[in-house]
Amino acid sequence: MSDTFQAMVIDMADGKPQAGFRQLSLSDLPDHDVLVEVHYSTVNYKDGLALTGKGRIARRTPMVGGIDLAGIVVESRSDKWAPGDKVIVNGWGLSETEWGGYSRFQRLKAEWLIALPETFSLSQAMAIGTAGYTAALCVNALEDWGTVTNDDREILVTGAAGGVGSVAISLLADKGYKVTASTGRPETWDYLGSLGASAFVDRASLSEKGGPLQKERWAGVIDSVGSTTLANALSQTVYGGAVAACGLAAGADLPATVLPHILRGVALLGIDSVMAPMPKRIRAWQTLAEHLKAERIGTLARIEPFSQLPSLAQDIVQGKIRGRVVVEIAP
Repeated sequence: MSDTFQAMVIDMADGKPQAGFRQLSLSDLPDHDVLVEVHYSTVNYKDGLALTGKGRIARRTPMVGGIDLAGIVVESRSDKWAPGDKVIVNGWGLSETEWGGYSRFQRLKAEWLIALPETFSLSQAMAIGTAGYTAALCVNALEDWGTVTNDDREILVTGAAGGVGSVAISLLADKGYKVTASTGRPETWDYLGSLGASAFVDRASLSEKGGPLQKERWAGVIDSVGSTTLANALSQTVYGGAVAACGLAAGADLPATVLPHILRGVALLGIDSVMAPMPKRIRAWQTLAEHLKAERIGTLARIEPFSQLPSLAQDIVQGKIRGRVVVEIAP
């Protein structure tokens, strides 16, 4: 085990968050029960905001970035985990209040870890990552609501070419649902079609202000965009349908009325991936293991070296990344 190792650390400079590579030692890590050698992490939109300084994600500094990781247990003071165990961590405040996955080694609380499903390799788990795990939470929530069916009624996925959207389309299509993808990039249609999307909507049509009650179309919606897009999605959802909202790429505002809710019984289901209870997490990964085929994981993601992390962070906040980006931490 190396005396020192590389990590991406966020600190404050002139009152603003600034990220950069730094050498750490094991003694620098938090005093948690399980030491993990991190093999892979990912680049999510929140990671991009944190590393570029375009969002105050880190609530304390110094902070190691990276909201998820996949790796192998090296040491454990917990009877839940033993050296050699392959594990995943998503959320739990990583990169916000707890040191995250952009580090060759990380110490973590035992209750944060999930055993890697046998279906996936460590790199595949991060090709899925927090984005895919969030997508699975959304799919499960819509099915639990009970109005999405395997008929001709459409399920809308906004932000379709992003990480959440890509995995959501794949899961829904494998389950037999008719999926419509909303994207502003027509060049991604072939990619989204290969994942299972059968129709497309220009995101501009959803990002422009519309009426509080529009023509009913969507049996369910998975939305990672927020703002006006979410308001339009709600107003276009069929009677008794539901919208699973998990993101705010277009803003945290919701310029909508209560009319879809009280006149059509439309539900707005808030999806939180950070502090979701363990039973929901385990079920989400079971959904992924059962319905995300290996060949689609290869289509969803590409692997990039740790050294490229700064430029990847810029790309994701500028909307230049399609699908998922896996970061190889331990070569």
